[in-house]
Amino acid sequence: MKKNQIRTIIAGGMLLAASALPFTGCGVDKKQEAKAEPAATVTVVPVEAAVVQRKALTISKTFSGSLEGEDQANIVAKISERITNIGAATGASVQAGRTVISLDRSGTSSQYFQSEANYKNSQKTYERMKSLFAEGAISQEQLDGTQTAFAVAKANFDAAKSALDLSSPISGIVTAVNVSKGDLSTPGAVLMTVAKISRMKVIFNSNETDLTSLAVGQTVLVYSDARPDVKAAGRIIQISKSADVGSRSFEVKALFPNTRDNWFKPGMFCKATAASSTGAASLVIPSQSVQTDGTTSRVYVLKNGRAVQRTVRLGVTDGSSTEVLDGVAVGDTVATVGVNNVKDGTAVNVVGVQTK
Repeated sequence: MKKNQIRTIIAGGMLLAASALPFTGCGVDKKQEAKAEPAATVTVVPVEAAVVQRKALTISKTFSGSLEGEDQANIVAKISERITNIGAATGASVQAGRTVISLDRSGTSSQYFQSEANYKNSQKTYERMKSLFAEGAISQEQLDGTQTAFAVAKANFDAAKSALDLSSPISGIVTAVNVSKGDLSTPGAVLMTVAKISRMKVIFNSNETDLTSLAVGQTVLVYSDARPDVKAAGRIIQISKSADVGSRSFEVKALFPNTRDNWFKPGMFCKATAASSTGAASLVIPSQSVQTDGTTSRVYVLKNGRAVQRTVRLGVTDGSSTEVLDGVAVGDTVATVGVNNVKDGTAVNVVGVQTK
């Protein structure tokens, strides 16, 4: 073959190779670009869930209170006089009407001897006038006047005597003696307390929110922090109809039987726990399913593999479960565990469902 033909063939081959290079290079770029674009992915959050159901919640509220006897009387002085005798010690049993504290009858504030003399004199006059009336010596009007004077004298004497001889108005146990013989009584001050302690009253205050869960006849459990193992069950007997002006709270009283050894004492501080039920018609969800910002509460209802946010209005709670007043229906499934990783519309995978 001639040299000119060989050169022509080589040149033609190089031209063909050069014309093919740009086409091949474009094909490589498109494949690389296709590989550089990742496919879109969907994040699925695993959650546990619970079914909304109707059931009763038992709510317990504990209040701090103080104790009194079922019947309790404070012995107070009406006048200021020296105490001459204390007729009963703490723990003694006394009967109604028994004199438990005596004051000085000859004191400056006492009118005992004057009223006694006037009473005895009026009594003699009245007896004499009755004899004269029987004989027809005096009129009915004169007798009535004498009788009235005698009645007034007797009333004055009784008042003077009761101011000095202080008696117990009830039968019970002396629970406190606050004075000693020789002390000067102060009008209005409590000198002694007598109470029936076979049954006790616990008195506590409730705010208007907690008051809605209390009712007369409701059971309360009473105990003291001093001996929390000693508990007594009683019932609410009284709820005040109006709030205290100062504290804006309502007074509640409950009656309960004392222990055999009368361990509960008047004046003790104690705790009273009252339990109430919402009723079987309440919608209930686990408390952990609720998210709140302080003003709005919400849950996530699971539908078709996604979480749907619902605003809910809540009722009472026992800690583990919460009553829902509005926002969900019976049979709805709400997210519980993993709810913090969920937003409105998040795809979810339910890994467990609580049905009780």
